[in-house]
Amino acid sequence: MRQAEIYYQNNVAGIITENDEGYVFQYDEKYLKTENSKPVSLTLPTQKEPYESKILFPFFDGLIPEGWLLNIAVSNWKINPRDRFGLLLTLCKDCIGCVTVLPKEN
Repeated sequence: MRQAEIYYQNNVAGIITENDEGYVFQYDEKYLKTENSKPVSLTLPTQKEPYESKILFPFFDGLIPEGWLLNIAVSNWKINPRDRFGLLLTLCKDCIGCVTVLPKEN
């Protein structure tokens, strides 16, 4: 089981988990209680209940680079290009925009 902390504007917004059934995204309780907390994506509105999906949520998949930049990353880090969660963990620490993905140590 792999996990990552999801930051929104440098604040921990939640955790995404890869498990045998797929993926779970859960907003952090403290983040939800923060005044002016915003969703990490319009497709993932803030809520207490976790989101579950058999595939990597399209929002998070969209953070992964494409084209020549993806090819460079795959060859440099020896990541299987079909391992979307591995790519997310490795390549999305410094994304364009408000969201950052940092691997969570278990």
